[in-house]
This record gives sequence, C-alpha cells and structure tokens, in this order.
Amino acid sequence: MRKFFVTIAAVCLAVYAWAAEIPAQRVGVQIGWAQPILRLNSPIASYPKDSLVDVTKLNGFKVGLMYDASYIAGFGSTIGVNYTFGAATTPWAAINPGISTHPQAQTLTTYHEMEVFVDWQYKFELAKETYIILYSGPTIQCGLQINTRKDRKELDGTVTKGVETNRFVDQTVNEQLNRINVTWGVGAGFQYKRYFLRGGYDFGLINPYKNDQFENMDRNTRGRLDQWSIKIGAYIWYED
Repeated sequence: MRKFFVTIAAVCLAVYAWAAEIPAQRVGVQIGWAQPILRLNSPIASYPKDSLVDVTKLNGFKVGLMYDASYIAGFGSTIGVNYTFGAATTPWAAINPGISTHPQAQTLTTYHEMEVFVDWQYKFELAKETYIILYSGPTIQCGLQINTRKDRKELDGTVTKGVETNRFVDQTVNEQLNRINVTWGVGAGFQYKRYFLRGGYDFGLINPYKNDQFENMDRNTRGRLDQWSIKIGAYIWYED
C-alpha cells in the first residue's frame, strides 16, 4: 500500500517538473460507471486445469482526478488517479442442486480499489473546440478490499448471514488475491469545449491469484482482472 502512494507522489512531482514547458494543459474531474470483471479458474481440483468456470461481474462506479496535456497537433496524454467501487449478488440457488429441499445460498461481493493511469491519446478536431478522442495506455491498480459473504436461506425462509472475508488478506480463503494489478486499456471519447465523455476496456496483464495457496491442488491457478468503464467529466482548469 505504501509503495502505491509513493508512486502517486512521484508521478505528481514529475508532472509539476515539466508542466511549464507544455503548450496546452488541463486539470479535470470525472465520474462514471465501472464494471470490474474477475475471471478465475475453478477452486475445485477435479476440473480441467485450464477451464474457466468462474466469472464475477461487479457493477459500480469510478471517480477521479486527471491531468490532460497536448504536445503537438492533437497528440498528448492523460494521467490521473481514480477510485473504483463494484458490487454483485448472485441469485439464490440450492447448495446441492440434486436435493430440491436443500437450503439455498447466495454470495455477496464488494470491491474497492485505487488506480493510477497513463493514457496516450490523439484528438481529432471535428469543429472548433469539438474532438473525437482515441486513447490507450497502462493502469496500476491497488486493491483496498474485495469482500465476499455467503448467506444461507433455510426452508422456512430464515436467512443466516455468513462471515465476510477480505480476499486480499484472509489467509484461510483459497481464492486469496494479489492487491496489485496491471492493466492495458483502449478506448474512445468525445470532447466539446471543457466537457468530455470517455469509455473503454482494460485488459488485465497479470495473474491475480497467489499461486502458493494452491500447491496441494492439481490445477493451474490462472485468472485475470479486467474492467469496463464509461466516464463523463469536465476540465476545472485549463491553459491553452
């Protein structure tokens, strides 16, 4: 966690050092929809090693601060910091589908993370102060919490809440995950004067599993943490 915030501070200092030499620069805020997608192999050893049997889609929001700089003829970059939240609840389902009278269960998942991103971009001018934007670049994500809780519902309708566990730190959870994730994103956007809309997809580049948790299992513990996002925003300060 400390290394993550040191990285943020270093990026901010670097921006401050060369900002005076850039002909066009802007500071903006953005907020929008986000869908983190956690793709994991099955925790059951009897499944094929390379099977992908668990995809958790978490719907939520993203909010952040960004710095936009243009260098030459539409080419530039955007760097910034975002906070992302996502949540999902599975439908009630029988714990043992082969027994119709068996109690049911559902899983609740919540996700919190901070990220630092760098996007290289090109703005195509359609008219005065109106642009189409194409961008691509890396993001370093630091997971704060990814909590899961399994609740049970008995035949009489009584619901028993399970114990909530943080999959980044709980040593007893098989799906223990790494906090740090690196993605590469591609996206497009539209800008009119100081207002903009951006949307894209980030592909996870590293395996979120901690492999040493699975040394006694006959399977590969591979996975990926991706993310969809659509953001609207405005520049609160700019210098052209």
